[in-house]
Amino acid sequence: MRTLVYMTIAGALAISGCNIGAKYTVGGTLTGLAGQGLVLEDNSGNDLSVDSNGGFAFTDGLRNGDAYSVTVKTQPSDPAQTCTVHNGSGTISKADVTNVIVSCTQGGRFAYVANQLSNNLSAYTIDADGALTAIAGSPFAAAGTAPASLTVDPNGRYLYVVDSDSNDVSVYTIDNSTGALAIAGTPSATGSGPYAVAVDPRDAYLYVTNLASNNVSAYAIDSSTGLLTELAGSPFGVGTQPTSLKIDANGNYLYVANFSGSVAVFAIDPATGSLSAIPGSPFGAGAGAQSLVIDPTGTFAYVANETAATISEYSINASTGALTAVSGSPLATVTSPESLAVDPAGRYLYAANVTAQNRIVAYSITPSSGVLAATGAPVGAGTLPISLAIDPAGQFAYAANDNSGDISAYAVDSTTGTLSFIGNFAAGNKPRSIAID
Repeated sequence: MRTLVYMTIAGALAISGCNIGAKYTVGGTLTGLAGQGLVLEDNSGNDLSVDSNGGFAFTDGLRNGDAYSVTVKTQPSDPAQTCTVHNGSGTISKADVTNVIVSCTQGGRFAYVANQLSNNLSAYTIDADGALTAIAGSPFAAAGTAPASLTVDPNGRYLYVVDSDSNDVSVYTIDNSTGALAIAGTPSATGSGPYAVAVDPRDAYLYVTNLASNNVSAYAIDSSTGLLTELAGSPFGVGTQPTSLKIDANGNYLYVANFSGSVAVFAIDPATGSLSAIPGSPFGAGAGAQSLVIDPTGTFAYVANETAATISEYSINASTGALTAVSGSPLATVTSPESLAVDPAGRYLYAANVTAQNRIVAYSITPSSGVLAATGAPVGAGTLPISLAIDPAGQFAYAANDNSGDISAYAVDSTTGTLSFIGNFAAGNKPRSIAID
């Protein structure tokens, strides 16, 4: 009997000893979830069902030095969505892991356009064939003056709009059923001449380029209301005439294109949202750097240089955020490129106003190098296509035409990346930016 008790206790100690030191957790942030049944797993065995956006953490602990690898085991349904993991693998280093990002997307539901001169926002539902139908109540009056750029937060709850004449950024709630907009709170002050806006993939911070004051304003986002609070240290100096900005899918770096011909790169402090320039920044671009995009994997970056009539191509150092020009960069475009967009799979880049005025060209992205190669024939757009957007499912592309006051819609061939014209849809006076929810 004593021997049996001893063996039982010893066995229990051996089992518990396997978990000694397993005190660190793996977790992060989930955004964009609308469906049901999402299951994540860590190291092909530690399953976690997640049913709401926000923070998550696996229940099983890991020891210091253990490897972790977060993947999607079951994708959501009703509606069907595709969820992608970023910052999903690594090794425990004497701390909990909190920076895993899981982003869920579905087919585009709504499109929003900032009409600068008519001082309002056009809103549309995206039909099954990619056509746009105006939402009841559209256009919606702008909260500020001269809306110039806009973006939807990763959870699809809020629309953020920068107003170039009133020097502020406005917040609108999005009706989940209809897509209708409602002004939320009071616009937040920016620097002078706000020009572009971006939200980080955790849905925690928002950044605005200020063209006239040569800096970037930074804000924390209230997760309950969508309203903004300016961060300590904001605004941050970035370069001369910052036009465009993007954040990599891992949420580690902010890239800012300066019209004077450079790209400034900043590390984002995940705890505070503060920005600090990385070594080597700024990196050279062409004259009139107007639009900047990053592929979904964070491997390549591209800048449309309006004055130089080129597209700069870069590889991204995943560890440092630094840019290196790829072989053959910059790519000549004949005419002045105004806007760029990358499809969700990272296979194709679309450029507006290249090879000829009022044309859009598709380029294939060479996976090994990032080099661009034109594919298919150019397609026509309206007059001065100033902003491009691809729906989250990669089915449709849209161009806001600044001088013709309309939106051009295209179907995307999933095999070749080429565009087929769907139609033009009326917008307001001087549509400057388009965003898809």
